[in-house]
Amino acid sequence: MKAIKSIYIKRIALLYTVFLLTSAGIAQDIIHGHIYGKDDKGNISPLVGANIIWLGSTTGTSADSEGHFMLQTVKGFNKIVISFIGFKTDTVSVDFKTKVVEHTLIQENTIEGVTVTTTVPGTHLQRLNPIQTQVITNNELKRAACCNLSESFETNASVDVSYSDAVTGAKQIQLLGLAGIYTQMQFENVPTLRGLASAYGLGYVPGPWMESIQVSKGTASVANGYESITGQINIEFKKPWEQEKMHLNLYANNLGMTEFNANYAVDVNEKVSTMILAHGSHLGNRIDHNEDDFLDHPLTTQYHLFNRWKYQGEKFESNIGVKFLQEKRLAGQVDYDRNTEQTLGNPYGIDVNTNRFEAFSKTGYIFDRPSTSLGWINAFTYHDQTSNYGPRAYNATQNSFHSNLIFMTYIGNTNHTIKSGVNFNYDGYIENLNGVNLNRYERVPGVYAEYTYKHLEMLTLMAGYRVDHHSKFGYFTTPRFHAMYKPWEQFTFRASAGKGYRYPSAVSENSNLLASNRQFVFEEDAKLEEAWNFGLNISQRYKIWDKNLNISADYYHTNFENQYIVDADRDATSVYFYNLNGKSYSNSYQIEINTQPVKGLDLTMAYRINDVKTTINGELQQKPLVSKNKGLVSISYKTPLKKWQFDYTIQLNGGGRLPNMDGYPVDVQMGMDFPSYTTMNFQLTKLFRKWDLYVGVENLTGFKQHHPIIYPENPYNQYFDASQVWGPITGAKYYAGIRISMWK
Repeated sequence: MKAIKSIYIKRIALLYTVFLLTSAGIAQDIIHGHIYGKDDKGNISPLVGANIIWLGSTTGTSADSEGHFMLQTVKGFNKIVISFIGFKTDTVSVDFKTKVVEHTLIQENTIEGVTVTTTVPGTHLQRLNPIQTQVITNNELKRAACCNLSESFETNASVDVSYSDAVTGAKQIQLLGLAGIYTQMQFENVPTLRGLASAYGLGYVPGPWMESIQVSKGTASVANGYESITGQINIEFKKPWEQEKMHLNLYANNLGMTEFNANYAVDVNEKVSTMILAHGSHLGNRIDHNEDDFLDHPLTTQYHLFNRWKYQGEKFESNIGVKFLQEKRLAGQVDYDRNTEQTLGNPYGIDVNTNRFEAFSKTGYIFDRPSTSLGWINAFTYHDQTSNYGPRAYNATQNSFHSNLIFMTYIGNTNHTIKSGVNFNYDGYIENLNGVNLNRYERVPGVYAEYTYKHLEMLTLMAGYRVDHHSKFGYFTTPRFHAMYKPWEQFTFRASAGKGYRYPSAVSENSNLLASNRQFVFEEDAKLEEAWNFGLNISQRYKIWDKNLNISADYYHTNFENQYIVDADRDATSVYFYNLNGKSYSNSYQIEINTQPVKGLDLTMAYRINDVKTTINGELQQKPLVSKNKGLVSISYKTPLKKWQFDYTIQLNGGGRLPNMDGYPVDVQMGMDFPSYTTMNFQLTKLFRKWDLYVGVENLTGFKQHHPIIYPENPYNQYFDASQVWGPITGAKYYAGIRISMWK
């Protein structure tokens, strides 16, 4: 077996060398640049998927996730046509001296003196991407308070967000019915929020910093690594070379949370630009509405700074940036403070202090050969956490380094493209749980190649393969395949199949269980988690009475060959960790409808069914604390003069199984299942030219899970448990804020 894998390594390495050598081949001219869109308020953002075509020809391309494009020149043609749904189509003359096109499309179309204003949906599928990818735009993010990443999916049907326990305030996501740890998190294609950050990391990404979010279902491109199993979430931050010069966001709510966000961009010269982004938040009110003597929300203080730079040359470009974060989090009983000794009779408390530093660089070079480029991504993360969960201490430090060298070119013509590369990942964890060292170090070099065939916009086939070597588990291979077929303009069919792996961080990824008195029992050392994912998606666009109606339906199946099981069913006072011995799978079915029935009104309706089962303690059973279904209706209305905007979302969250409670005393048992429930959110926004005022309410009906903490009156009891959370733990949350923007 090792010999076979060695052959695979040699073959792919040889193939990669050949690709590099071909970059010196046929010298042809290309033009490149960025396409942006400007809405009626002056907001400018990249137009992902904008079409660029030579005037009078059939040769063209589309813009990527950053609005960037590359297009081979065609002899005798000197003008390009740029178009995007909802924006005025422009024809632009190309300057062949610079071969660079930077252009902004305007949202309003003028026809014979009559102004017709159209809008691009706040959430839409990337039309030409073979991987099913939904883009959540900045306008969509503004439909809710969106203080951080965990609050960015309130109007999204695919991603679920919930509290991981009833005390710490930590939130977790689910995609395709599985925990967020199986979803690869990236910012601008750089890995992020891995390992120690998995517990509280969703709160480390301020909402006003984000330009858009791309949610992909199924396995991702092999160029992004092997960790994507259920999908990928890629965050696009605001960028210094775009048109927004300054933005300020101030926010406050009835719980006492205050928040400040700001970003400021400077064009140093024609080639260099920089941006500083700042965030500060504080919640200091001790609130106990349900009178269980535990704080409803943790007391938190967070500071976060991000500085990024961009150099843009004719063929060479570079992005670098650094982030600094400090957060202090205190939770537990109302009278607890950091000086309280955690002993019987004293208030119970949780204290988490985090310091985090990130640095990244992205460098790219564009060759003269069309569709040929070389990119190099490097990222370093330092994460230090000191914490106590009652009398239990958990201290951990993570150092991670990621490097990815990516080469792209074509074979024969630009219908056949190749992406290949080498990468290296290092993770060093120094962990101590109650005096027990859980240190580990991982080194994973890898090589990969990905072939893409495109026939006009009708057919795209993408096949990728990578080989990696883990310092503990040796060689493993990752095959992935994606296909997109458009037999006619309004219909798209997508299919995907592929494998994914990840190495679990047992304690940090299950830190919600530290908010209990359960003993952690590691029956086996963790092996690589390994799963296959298969998916189908169809989308159809209709025109009814001159209004767009988009329908999308998908089915995804995830099947684990190995999974590190977290067993809280066996007894009430312990949690057991062991590798899968049996079956574990997820089936997810979803249908979504998006339409604009009347001018200014956007309507989204969706319904999803989850079927998630795992072999726990020798029995195949429904995974606990996972809703079996979800329904969503989201409405956004903007008045004709665009002075007011009304947003309303209602979610139906289906019931599911609770962990086995037979071992608990009868007086605290909650049954076998949790019920379905409904939540509503509403926001009203007053729109001005350069600023907005907004007020809103989350969980309008005030629904709360009753008694989310087991034995709150005696937190040192062996049965104390705050991890059995399936619904909201606080009532209605009222908020208000202001957004101010200035443009270059």
